[in-house]
Amino acid sequence: MSAEPSTDGARRTALRRAARLAALLCIAAFIALLVYGLVLKSPETGIDEGLARAQPVAAPGFELPILTRGSLGRPLTARLSPALADGRVALDELRGTPVVLNLWASWCVPCRQEAPLLERTWRAARRDGVLFVGLNQQDLTDDARAFMREFGVSYPNLRDPTNRSARKWGATGLPETFFVTREGQVVGHVIGVVSPEQLRDGVRASRSGRPVGARSGGDRLTR
Repeated sequence: MSAEPSTDGARRTALRRAARLAALLCIAAFIALLVYGLVLKSPETGIDEGLARAQPVAAPGFELPILTRGSLGRPLTARLSPALADGRVALDELRGTPVVLNLWASWCVPCRQEAPLLERTWRAARRDGVLFVGLNQQDLTDDARAFMREFGVSYPNLRDPTNRSARKWGATGLPETFFVTREGQVVGHVIGVVSPEQLRDGVRASRSGRPVGARSGGDRLTR
C-alpha cells in the first residue's frame, strides 16, 4: 500500500503557517500605526522651507473658539466685528487684514518675557490696521485668562486645547510668532521669544508682503 500523509502532520503544518502569517500581519499593523502616529504628531515644515527660499507660503487654515475678543480700536472694529460675533474665528474671516499670530501658553515661562513687548507693539500697530491674534494652546482657560489679565493683553485670543493647529503651522515649541499678509500668506516666522527688531520687521512684512524669512528668537520651550 502507498503511504498517505498524516492528517495530524498536515494540520500542524497548516497551524504553523497560520501562526507565522498572523505574526507578520501583527508586525505590519504595528509598523503602520507607528508611521501613522509619527505623521500625525510631526509638524508641517512647508512654511519654513518656503521662507528659506524667500517665498510667501499660504497660511494653514484654522477655526477656533474665541478666548477673549480684546479691544480692537479703529479701524479694525468695523472690519472685524462680524468675524468675532459668533464666538469662533476662522483664518479666512481675517482676509484683508495683516495678522501677527503668536502661539503661547500660561505655563510657558518664555511667553512671559515677550508678553509686554507684544502688547506695546499691538497698541501701535492696530492704528495702522494690523491685527495681533494670540493662539493659546494646551492650557487651562482660567490660567490663560489670568495670564492675560496680568500682562494687560488687549488683542484677541483664540483657544486650542490641543496643539493640533500649531502642528499645521510647523511650530515645535512655545512661543512662536508668524506674520501673515492681508492675502493670507505667511511672510515671516520667529521661533522663540521675539525681539523688538524681529517684531517690527515682521509687522512691516505683513503689511508689505515682502518675506523676512524664519528667524531664531530668544528662549523657548520645545515639545
